[in-house]
Amino acid sequence: MDLETEKISIAEYTEEAYLNYAMYVINDRALPFIGDGLKPVQRRIIHAMNTLRLSPDAKFSKSARTIGEVIGKFHPHGDSACYEAMVLMAQTFSYRYPLVDGQGNWGSPDDPKSYAAMRYTESKLTFYSRVLLEELHQGTVEWIPNFDGTIEEPVNLPARLPNVLLNGGMGIAVGMTTDIPPHNLNEIVDACIYILDHPKANLDDILEIVVGPDFPSGSEIVSSKKEIKEIYETGRGAIKARAVYKLERGEIVITALPYQVSGAKILEQIANQMKAKKLPMVVDVRDESDHEYPTRIVILLKSSRVDAESVMSHLFASTDLEKNHRVNLNTIGINGKPKILGLVALLKEWLSFRANTVTLRLEHRLDQILERIHILEGLLIAYLNLDSVIEIIRNEENPKPKLMADFKLSVEQAESILNLRLRQLGKLEEEKITQEQRSLEQEKTGIEKTLKGKNRLKTLIKKELKEDKQIHGGQRLSELVNREESKAFLERDLLLSEPVTVVLSEQGWVRSAKGHDVVASGLSYRTGDGFLQCEKCKTEQDAVFFDSVGRSYTAAIHGLPSARGQGEPLTGRFNPPVGANFKGFAAGDDDSKFLLSSDSGYGFVATLVDLKSKNKNGKAIMKVVANSLVNQPQRVISQEGDLIGAFSSQGRLLIFDLKELPLLGKGKGVKIMNIPRSNLDNREEIMSFVRVFSGEAHIVVVSGKRTLNLSPKDLAHFKSERARRGLKLPRGFQKVDNVMVQEPR
Repeated sequence: MDLETEKISIAEYTEEAYLNYAMYVINDRALPFIGDGLKPVQRRIIHAMNTLRLSPDAKFSKSARTIGEVIGKFHPHGDSACYEAMVLMAQTFSYRYPLVDGQGNWGSPDDPKSYAAMRYTESKLTFYSRVLLEELHQGTVEWIPNFDGTIEEPVNLPARLPNVLLNGGMGIAVGMTTDIPPHNLNEIVDACIYILDHPKANLDDILEIVVGPDFPSGSEIVSSKKEIKEIYETGRGAIKARAVYKLERGEIVITALPYQVSGAKILEQIANQMKAKKLPMVVDVRDESDHEYPTRIVILLKSSRVDAESVMSHLFASTDLEKNHRVNLNTIGINGKPKILGLVALLKEWLSFRANTVTLRLEHRLDQILERIHILEGLLIAYLNLDSVIEIIRNEENPKPKLMADFKLSVEQAESILNLRLRQLGKLEEEKITQEQRSLEQEKTGIEKTLKGKNRLKTLIKKELKEDKQIHGGQRLSELVNREESKAFLERDLLLSEPVTVVLSEQGWVRSAKGHDVVASGLSYRTGDGFLQCEKCKTEQDAVFFDSVGRSYTAAIHGLPSARGQGEPLTGRFNPPVGANFKGFAAGDDDSKFLLSSDSGYGFVATLVDLKSKNKNGKAIMKVVANSLVNQPQRVISQEGDLIGAFSSQGRLLIFDLKELPLLGKGKGVKIMNIPRSNLDNREEIMSFVRVFSGEAHIVVVSGKRTLNLSPKDLAHFKSERARRGLKLPRGFQKVDNVMVQEPR
């Protein structure tokens, strides 16, 4: 027999199949419904526990019994995944307002998945769960068949509070995720009431009430109000939470951790830094958490002189003691479609859901009242004609049609009369019926007025919100605080301040020797190399090296090679231009000042911090003219009192006050010494040496094997103004090989 077959392309089939799967994951697994804030598995667990009558005042029942009910009747999935969802709703550190009350081991903040198997734990519903279940059987929700069609389950639960914000939740669907942080019940209820009173309320109004999320761990929220506003406006962003700590007897005690951060992980992170010697000021870290103090991590400092705030700032920046919590207010809306809403839009949509729920509840109650009043009317007719009714019942083989015909009763009224007991035929019972009828009529009138008037409905919703707030509300756990930005220690911050001498050779090899009593010229140098410059520094400082074309390069002194060897070439660390060689360096504190000059006779004073560069290619500092090179930088002690001595290669000396030079960040500078352009072009004469010294210093000029010692009195002869030619040194010193400054001690 030939079978008819349908042909479909693989692309079309897979696209449709994947789309169906995606919609299933989005709508029926991963995203919460805006009305009750629950995913299907959570809703089914709560409903199953309710059907098992595991109310807050009931006895605890084995969790395995509940999970069996859930997967057997409502949620045909794995028991372990179902139990994990149940555990999450019972953990006080995961849910701001837990829905399940657990007895036994339900995990700990250190390891949320360390809970005992479901055969060991017991559970029931919490008192808070009543806000989801109280109106379940009052005509408020739609009921649909379960997976095998044997019983019915609710499509959603009639939440009396916006649980979607109170407990939050997270989920990963196909192509979208949700991350809703928990919030404080008092604030959210007050915001709902404000919106009911002010339908045109904007976000600024609501943020006066809702400060931000409220994490169950009690951590501080350090995001700015501007950042929080942006998150609640767009429905996306990240909230920054930080651990809470205090100082006790010189020890740092951490009392609250960011949401979903494990104390054991924090201990591990701090211990790893201690092993890596990144926390030399911390001696020990220990966990003193117990039942009385769920979070108590103690950090022992090296001494009382250690700044605890800077240590914590480093730990906030380098560990999970400060954590960004992603926010994505993505929910399944009332229309059954996923969407990301801002805070105000989300609250308004939930209030729309609540108004619809209350309306359905009132209509259901009204139907019950009308049905009961109808029955009571029939019973009153029976009491008024009691003898006739009794006679019909005694004599007629089928009394119902006779009663309906004689007294114009409905089927329901006739049934209720026939179901009366003899004890209910007394006069007292007639009075009870009349009283009940009056009471129901009064309730009916009130409900009809509420259903017809929007303001009365709003008033009822507000009244119920206030009642639930009174029962379930509480103080905020996570405070919003203004804190400085956390900052990790730089490597130099962890160094002990030790004296070192940095030595630079003529061919650009650098090394660092411990102490300030090093004779740099006496160190060994490579063949053809020799001593160029040395500076007394400290390990936590930087050295700024200058090449011959005016570029600067920065290296941390603690990272320089030891002077036990011959050092290493600076060309291995930096990338100077082709043909350039290193002429000297400057080192010290950031506010130290140095004289920079070129042998063309120009220069300026610069602050060390302006000379630093993070680039291996360096930073252009000194602008040099053609055929000129940079001179060795000179340290400035006092820009007001120091003098400058400029020496030309033809034996001229010019001395003037340092204050005549400007303080610049970079550039060519101003003229220090007047070198004729014709001499400079062929380098017959250059400004070969520049020295900075005090008014009491002696200058030693070296020319070959001869030396000339110039006293302050001798130097006065050469003093003039900036940009002059200078005076000739005595005969025999027309070629200057070196200049040394001898300051008085």
